[in-house]
Amino acid sequence: MHETAEPPVMIIDDEPHLRITAGQTLELAGYAPLPYPGAEAALAELGDDFPGVIVSDIRMPGMDGMALLREVRRRDPDLPVILITGHGDISTAVEAMREGAWDFLEKPFAAERLVEVVRRGVEKRRLSLENRRLRAELEAQQAAPGPRLVGRTPAIQRLAAMVQRISQVEADVLLFGETGAGKDLVARAIHERSPRGGHPFVAINCGAVPESTIESELFGHEKGAFTGAVERRIGKFEHANGGTVFLDEIESMPLALQVKLLRVLQDRSVERLGANVPVPLDIRVIAATKVDLKAAAEAGTFREDLYYRLDVVTLPIPPLRERREDIPLLFQHFAVVAANRSGLEAPPLDAAGTSALLAHDWPGNVRELRNLAERYVLLGAAFDYRLEALLAGAESDSGELALPQQVELFEKSLLDQALTRHRGRVSEACERLGLPRKTLYDKLKKYGLRPEDYRHSDAP
Repeated sequence: MHETAEPPVMIIDDEPHLRITAGQTLELAGYAPLPYPGAEAALAELGDDFPGVIVSDIRMPGMDGMALLREVRRRDPDLPVILITGHGDISTAVEAMREGAWDFLEKPFAAERLVEVVRRGVEKRRLSLENRRLRAELEAQQAAPGPRLVGRTPAIQRLAAMVQRISQVEADVLLFGETGAGKDLVARAIHERSPRGGHPFVAINCGAVPESTIESELFGHEKGAFTGAVERRIGKFEHANGGTVFLDEIESMPLALQVKLLRVLQDRSVERLGANVPVPLDIRVIAATKVDLKAAAEAGTFREDLYYRLDVVTLPIPPLRERREDIPLLFQHFAVVAANRSGLEAPPLDAAGTSALLAHDWPGNVRELRNLAERYVLLGAAFDYRLEALLAGAESDSGELALPQQVELFEKSLLDQALTRHRGRVSEACERLGLPRKTLYDKLKKYGLRPEDYRHSDAP
């Protein structure tokens, strides 16, 4: 197969002048034409994950265009095939579209028409291959032990290497990073890659548990230990025996409780409230904080002895703005996850979308980026998939949307996706959405959608 930096386009036709003319047109438009006199010769050089599209005449000696289409669809259903039909041969064009052709060109066709159809096909192919690669990464992530740290920057690669190393060592860990930077993901990755991976991972947000009940939550209590203790309760530490305790926002833990936590860490045992017999613990403790604990200890808001006990291994989690090169990859990763979960597809990022991602400060870090990717998949159609509008939230007339408005936008985007996928064929859209025909028409009328507008849809 020819190697080229430009998007390649196979041109298959037994007429030399058409191959030459189409090739020159596409070359001027920035594509790499690959001419073939017949389908068999083209198929012999068609490798896996071909990055371009195929343009083929239907009427050819030997293997004709329809047979070529079926063979390409068998090998790779996502590879766009554009078929050239004779003038007025509408029935053949309809059959080709039913067989899965990306589009068709009717002779004679203008050069601009050829370039436009190829442009859309190449963009669709790029999206398909990118999604294929990301889905493969997701499958690899699911097969690998524990959550995966997505990114290619040196900062995230160093973090991934440290996580792998620390997971194999029995040591308590302190994670330091801003809100939303991924401290919980790192904690789970350490746990699941460690020999403790098959045992409980117990996460406790020290800032979310009421101070009046946090001691009982962590250490448990015996029946009658205090008013309302009508039965024995096993605390989080005891429940995690054999596994890992993750203490998030540990800077929020009351000072009085910090003393008891220090004793648990030193003795590796816990006493339930109202009990006199300690329960031995086999646990790893991972704590996380968004503040400088050493400064907090010096200020008297955090116990200094507990800080030094936790500071055996400290892992800093880089904020998203310090690894901007990872932002487009992370966004695509989260978008694929959301698309797989919802059954929707979203168009690929364009230059404006990538610029909007890179220009944003990301105060909410990875959590904010994940939420944006999910909105892009679920509600992006209502914003014309403009990331700058989704980020601002105010460039649309909707502004701050109430729940019913968000539900309507989501419903409209589902209808739009179904009609686009099935090129306005109502019966197939009904089947995909699980709706009776009348219900679908009522909803289309409500949102001003017309099936005929999707008969030659541009979207993949």
